[in-house]
Formats: sequence, C-alpha cells, structure tokens
Amino acid sequence: MPTKTKTIDETVQRGGKTKSPAMADAAAVVAELQRMGSQKVKDGMARFAIPSDKAFGVSVADLRKLAQRLGQNHALAVSLWETGWYEARMLTAFIDDPLQVTPVQMDHWQRNFDNWAICDALCFHLFDKTPHAWRKVKAWAGQRGEFQKRAAFALLWALAAHDKRSGDEPFHQSLGLIEVAADDDRNFVKKAVNMALRAIGKRGDALHAAAVAVAERLAASDRVTPRWVGKDALRELNSPSVKRRLSARRKSAR
Repeated sequence: MPTKTKTIDETVQRGGKTKSPAMADAAAVVAELQRMGSQKVKDGMARFAIPSDKAFGVSVADLRKLAQRLGQNHALAVSLWETGWYEARMLTAFIDDPLQVTPVQMDHWQRNFDNWAICDALCFHLFDKTPHAWRKVKAWAGQRGEFQKRAAFALLWALAAHDKRSGDEPFHQSLGLIEVAADDDRNFVKKAVNMALRAIGKRGDALHAAAVAVAERLAASDRVTPRWVGKDALRELNSPSVKRRLSARRKSAR
C-alpha cells in the first residue's frame, strides 16, 4: 500500500498545472480509496439512500482532496468508472476533462447510474460543462429508469445554475419537458423535476414568469405529484429571497 500511495503522490509540473505521473493507474487509486475508507461513513450512506455494497466509505470532502492531488485526467477517469466502486465513480466527476467527454461516454455512464449521489455529482461537476449537455437533457428526459430519467433533470438543474452563456430560449423550451415529467411520482425523479423548475425560475424575470406559469398549472392539477411539484416550486419562486435576487439582477444589468 505505501508504494501505491507514493505513486499517486508523485505529481509533476506540466505546463504550470499539477498532474499525476503515468496516468496514476486506476488500481493504485482504488487501493488509496480503500485505505481512506471509514466504516462510519459507509454505515451513514444508508441514511441518504446510497447503496454501500460496493463502497469504501470515503467522504466527498476527502474525494475532492484526492482529486486535487490527481489533477485532471480523462484516461484515468474512464478507467476508474469501469471499476464499479462508488468512490471511484464519484471521483470521475472531479478529475475528468469535460472537453474530452463524448456523447457515447455520457450515455454509457448514465445507464450505470444506480443512485442519486452519483447522478447528481456527474451532472453538476462534469456533464453540465460538456458541449453535449443540452442534447442529453432532451435525450434522457423520456427514459424509463428512475436515475436515468433523473439525470435529465439534474443536468437541466445544473445548467440553470451554472450555464452563463446560453440565453433564455433553451430554458423556455425545457419547461415543456418539466411539465410532462412532473407526473412521474418516483421520488428521485419528481425531486429533480421540482429543483430544475425552481432553478430556471431564478435565472431572470422572463424565465421567472414562465416558470411560475408552469408551476401554477401544475399546482392546480387534480393529480398528487404534479400538484406537489407546482406548489413546492411556487413557495420558493414567490419568496422574498428570490424576488430580491431578481431585483438585484435587474439593477446589475442596467
């Protein structure tokens, strides 16, 4: 174990960026993750509905520290994903290069999603930075698997929070996907749909008005799940904090 840990730690400077030598092979990284594991962390995963049958019990904070030591490394990320270990897959969100991620890779990984934590980490820290993100929102929105469908709306939620280049139009269009998916009563789908709607409504005045209109239609539904999605979204979208945020954005745009 000490020799493998040393291999990970032996970083070199290339072009002003710290990177791991010789791709710091996946086996050495998995061994390091095993060493870092904690039974207490592993036992706590169940409270958050995260399966722990193939996990070591490494906190996200510690995974981020390890990612900083490893540096950005697409080849290593691909190898780590194929190990199937929870922490190895979580680590890929922080070390893969979004410009090297392909649509085929995104589909392959998304098909492997079996919990919300992996789904959200990949969508919020990697997939939303790829040039394929918007296409995947549309492609995944109609999928059957709970976490496969969640991925569409977690990714849309991430784009609403992080995408500074896109205008309002793709978000306006995505509201239709939200309205259709709001009838899905599976816990991890409806929560992502709800969060995507709320995030879109906080981007600006026009999108706020459009999101509120969708939320009001859903809140008036005679079906339980759309009604919950709509009412819960309205609570935030009509809150004083969101109104202050939109007001501040208007002032900064003058």
